[in-house]
Amino acid sequence: MQRLALAATLVLAGAAAASAQTLKTVRDRGKLVCGVSQGLAGFSAHDDKGQWAGFDVDFCRALAAAIFNDPAKVEFVPLAANERFEALVQRRIDVLSRNSTWALERETGAQGVLFAGITYHDGQGFMVARRPAVTSALELDGATVCVQPGTTTEANLRDFFQANGMKLEARPYPTAAEALKAFETGTCDVMTRDMSALYADRLSLPRPADAVILPDVISKEPLGPAVRQDDVAWFNIVKWVGFALVNAEELGISSQTVADAMNSAKPDVRRFVGADGGFGARLGLDPTWAVQAVKAVGNYAEIYERNVGVQSRLGIPRGLNQLWNLGGILYAPPLR
Repeated sequence: MQRLALAATLVLAGAAAASAQTLKTVRDRGKLVCGVSQGLAGFSAHDDKGQWAGFDVDFCRALAAAIFNDPAKVEFVPLAANERFEALVQRRIDVLSRNSTWALERETGAQGVLFAGITYHDGQGFMVARRPAVTSALELDGATVCVQPGTTTEANLRDFFQANGMKLEARPYPTAAEALKAFETGTCDVMTRDMSALYADRLSLPRPADAVILPDVISKEPLGPAVRQDDVAWFNIVKWVGFALVNAEELGISSQTVADAMNSAKPDVRRFVGADGGFGARLGLDPTWAVQAVKAVGNYAEIYERNVGVQSRLGIPRGLNQLWNLGGILYAPPLR
């Protein structure tokens, strides 16, 4: 029996070693391949210089910086909602950083992915034309609603209308751009997406002031990066880069102060910068992996405010995405 148990252990260990190749593949290739949206302002879209920019883009650059000490070593692959997980499973990308909701079905179903933490706490909402005046989602009985098929958004929409005894005419469009165009032309009365995406969509309208985002939030949408299920070592790297960005904000380490942090005597800061603990080696990274990530894109607050915060074009308050000790629910395990 002991021999059988030992054999089983060796088989499992061998399988794990065989699958844990993503970091090596990325390093041998010389770049990270990151799946992003096809264009969502504030999260992943081309800026006025034709460069990828946004919250999800910055996460990928932080990951590249942690691996290569160079945030430029990343290739961005735009993906539609209905192809994003397939692209990940088929190894066309190394990580998916594309406003995707962490849900049970996606980790246990045929898609077979793992979500490496929550980087943005969101919720589904509705955008309507300013006329006729609508102030609540409960006034949408009989409305024609633009939605992307095969998403948690579509399922939430049907659940909300059914639960409130309202009639619904859902009009599916394969891409967010097509759905927004249908809303713009009046083919649909209502557009439904995550609240953050609606803020971005409204900016794309010819007359943004003509559209209203209703205050109702009908779901929990924990958004975060996803990886394949066959490489726990890679999963840990992606997960802890996200945690490092949050911990950096909590510790007061920013892109402007990270050099000073290298000389700190505080135990938690010394662990963060790689002076103590040896956590970089445990992840297969350099000791200063977390420092490199913050140098590249800043801490969580810097990323948020630059891309989607109240001083950005989107103007979204931190809300739930504020640190846990400042009234939000943003929380990361300690680096120790």
